[in-house]
Amino acid sequence: MEILLIQFQTFETIDPRTGEVIARISEGTKEDIDIAVKAARYAFDFGPWPRLPGVERAKLMMKFADLIEQNTEELAALDAIDAGKLYHLCKALDIPSAANTLRYYAGAADKIHGEVLKASRELHAYTLLEPIGVVGHIIPWNFPTAMFFIKVAPSLAAGCTMVLKPAEQTPLSALFYAHLAKLAGIPDGVINVVPGFGPIAGAAVSSHMDIDAVSFTGSTQTGRKIMEAAAKSNLKHVSLELGGKSPLIIFDDADIEKATELALLGILFNKGEVCVASSRVFVQEGIYHEFEKKLVEKAKTWVVGDPFDPNVQQGPQVDKKQFEKILSYIEHGKKEGATLLTGGKTVGNKGYYIQPTIFSNIKDDMLIAQDEIFGPVMALKKFKTVEEAIKSANNTRYGLAAGIVTKNLDIANTMSRSIRAGTIWINCYFAFGDDIPFGGYKMSGFGKDHGLQALQKYLQVKSVVTPIYNSPWL
Repeated sequence: MEILLIQFQTFETIDPRTGEVIARISEGTKEDIDIAVKAARYAFDFGPWPRLPGVERAKLMMKFADLIEQNTEELAALDAIDAGKLYHLCKALDIPSAANTLRYYAGAADKIHGEVLKASRELHAYTLLEPIGVVGHIIPWNFPTAMFFIKVAPSLAAGCTMVLKPAEQTPLSALFYAHLAKLAGIPDGVINVVPGFGPIAGAAVSSHMDIDAVSFTGSTQTGRKIMEAAAKSNLKHVSLELGGKSPLIIFDDADIEKATELALLGILFNKGEVCVASSRVFVQEGIYHEFEKKLVEKAKTWVVGDPFDPNVQQGPQVDKKQFEKILSYIEHGKKEGATLLTGGKTVGNKGYYIQPTIFSNIKDDMLIAQDEIFGPVMALKKFKTVEEAIKSANNTRYGLAAGIVTKNLDIANTMSRSIRAGTIWINCYFAFGDDIPFGGYKMSGFGKDHGLQALQKYLQVKSVVTPIYNSPWL
């Protein structure tokens, strides 16, 4: 009897706390993407999912959400060990929020309607909203759970099938979610998770002739490649949520205690690995010195360490490559003449930990004020007037988000209308919601996640027209 041995390519997923291997993961190739797309295409063209009444899709999505909550601790541990995220925050925030995202879009699944049109000729016309087809999702490593469901939930509600490639740094929770989807009764072929690397698996998704749309969150550089691949293949729909260099503008009338807390949260939450991190902080000259003093004092008490320790506020950067990239930007800041107020060093002798780092005396054209560092590094600058603040805030190729701290409604209105960014937070930061659209301006991309606008990305509008004969009314 002949035994056939099949060898699969694998890659290591690394624990950023130690730099040690957690597990070996099957590496998706172009052929694997082809197989996944065929399954998704068959499920879309012939399977029940797009043909189910919306209320039936909603029931299965609700069951999926319940299973997530039943496995909260395991899922939180996976994201903590794979991405260096704080376990207690994953357990309290990331995982429950994912279940709620599913429920939000489940509520929309039976409310996808076209409209009857009032034509100007003897025609009866109406529109149908139809699922766009097979969707390719490519998600980043900084929020493995949130990004999974920001993409998957609205496309499920729309009746699409999909192929999802998680980031190679953080594949573990995505694989578990695929398992839970099956337990929930989501039909075979609807959700296909293929771990792998961007240049191979991601490129195969972007260029595949049988994928109808691709939704990507990640770097601007990769977003360009995805657009190019989509254009060269089948002109698939593209939605991109890309980089950011978001400003936080603090005015003289701000509560300094609250402002320093927002500024630190804005750059240190999730160890700065946030696309909307407030990496540029502009403070009006009247409160600047007091603000800087309080900010540095608080930064020095920030606790960096093991993400499973409930007292820790900042875990390790996701991997060695990101760790070294952040350190190189810190060196750039020193060389460019910025003043290092605090931090700038690594923590411990193993793992990828970096101190909270604050630079002052920033100029708008410095590398650390222009590039997305994606780490716990703040660029701090003093300003005088509203006009100066607007000019500095907009002096970036990005336009993802911005924060404004002031008690003056006129200033808040002027700033929110003058800054070219997709989200403006006034006297708050990281104020996300399933019902609040999120997306960028300029090189931060296009297309919205969250809100009902996200649902539209996964729907086609079809017009249906028939003649009207001998009707007294148009």
